[in-house]
Amino acid sequence: MLTRRQAAASLPFLITAAKGQSALPRMGAGAHTYECHHDFLQVPTHIKFGNTHGIVITSDRRIVVAHTVHKTSESPDSICIFDEQGKFIKSWGADMRGGAHGLLLRREGTTDYLYHCDNVKGFVRKSTIDGDVVWVMHAPVASGLYTKASEYKPATLAVAPNGHIYVADGYGKFYIHHFDDKLRFVRSFGGSRELMDRDRNAETPQGTTIWPHAIAIDPRSATPRLMVGERGANSRVQYFSLDGQPQEIVKDGVRWPSTFDFLGGTMLMPDLKAVVTLFDAKNQPIVQLGDGRQPDGKTYENLRTLDRNAFTPGQFIAPHAASFDPDGNIYVAEWVEVGRITKLKKLS
Repeated sequence: MLTRRQAAASLPFLITAAKGQSALPRMGAGAHTYECHHDFLQVPTHIKFGNTHGIVITSDRRIVVAHTVHKTSESPDSICIFDEQGKFIKSWGADMRGGAHGLLLRREGTTDYLYHCDNVKGFVRKSTIDGDVVWVMHAPVASGLYTKASEYKPATLAVAPNGHIYVADGYGKFYIHHFDDKLRFVRSFGGSRELMDRDRNAETPQGTTIWPHAIAIDPRSATPRLMVGERGANSRVQYFSLDGQPQEIVKDGVRWPSTFDFLGGTMLMPDLKAVVTLFDAKNQPIVQLGDGRQPDGKTYENLRTLDRNAFTPGQFIAPHAASFDPDGNIYVAEWVEVGRITKLKKLS
């Protein structure tokens, strides 16, 4: 198996357009070649994106964006919905302004539902696409891990086929909290805040988690398994059984994973350190898209607070979420102060 350094060095990066072709940047290679359309969405003037944290594609191809709301925005709404062509439809979610973070879409029966994690206000919520609230969960006091609600800062969540919910406390105490389909607390596992606080540069043992941010049930596994993307010194994807037992670790092609999405056997992983990576069914990296890693090794630190005219076309700054549509196109939301949504149009 390639080391992480070797894997990253061997992957195709940006491809520029040939003479006479579209001036839009191209990236990828072979069957994974894309045309890059930055700022694809037609955002109305009364809305100014803040950090664009989440993006999902509904069953009828609507594009749902979660953002923190820019300080200059007339509208306080943190959820914006667009059609397939990028035309604005509606917005809602003013109560999540500043903290609209994790966003998951799940088809249940004939209805699409949104699951939100608000890392600032400390709650998880299920709603309809139109914003009607189904339920809200706050800090899991039954875990015995929290002395006050403000310690709980959920990043994102996953839902198993049996309806059980796994919430990653990515900005709080780093645990994964497991609830059953009735929202009853089952267990907590992972966690390593104390270990990280002792040495921020040390990788923690298997079974513990640092900055758990990306989390999903891997649909490619014959037996459902939970995958957790970790940041900080761990920089890895760790697999657990659904009862919280550690299984394996993936590091090749992984920097700081943000979310996961799947199309067939292919996994899509937006990575906060300036790249979007595709993996095959065995979790080997296929291609890295739009790698914007800076020569000094820094990525978003230098650029994410600047205006969009400072962004280099065809390069990412801080990918925070990404989703496939049914045709294999990819939509990327970035953690930049002015927000940015990019459509990667599949060419082959």
